[in-house]
Amino acid sequence: QVQLVESGGGLVQPGGSLRLSCVVSGSIFSIAASGWYRQAPGKQRELVAVIIDGGTTNYADSVKGRFTVSRDNAKNTMWLQMNSLKPEDTGVYYCNTEIRLPLGARRDYWGQGTQVTVSS
Repeated sequence: QVQLVESGGGLVQPGGSLRLSCVVSGSIFSIAASGWYRQAPGKQRELVAVIIDGGTTNYADSVKGRFTVSRDNAKNTMWLQMNSLKPEDTGVYYCNTEIRLPLGARRDYWGQGTQVTVSS
C-alpha cells in the first residue's frame, strides 16, 4: 500500500550535478527516517545519506561535502542534491524510508531505483 518513486537520474559528465527526488504515497502515519542508498556494478548496496526525525543528517565519507539530503515531511518528499560528481558515484540509487505505523509499529519501504552514470 505504500510506494516510493524516484526520479532525476541520468547521464552526467564528471564535475556535473544531479538532483534526485523521492515521493512517498499511501497510508502514512509519519516518517521516522529517510535515506538514499546506491549499488555500483558488482558491489553491495551502501548507505549514501540519511535524514533522521528531528533533521539530523549523516553521510558516507565518500560523499561528504558534495551531496546534500533534504526533506519535506508535509509533502512526503525527499531530495538528494549531488554536486561535483565523480565516476565512482556511478550506480543505481535507491530511496528508502522508515514509516511509523499505528500501535508503535515501524516499516521500511524501498523505491525501484534510478540509474546515475558519471562519464565523459
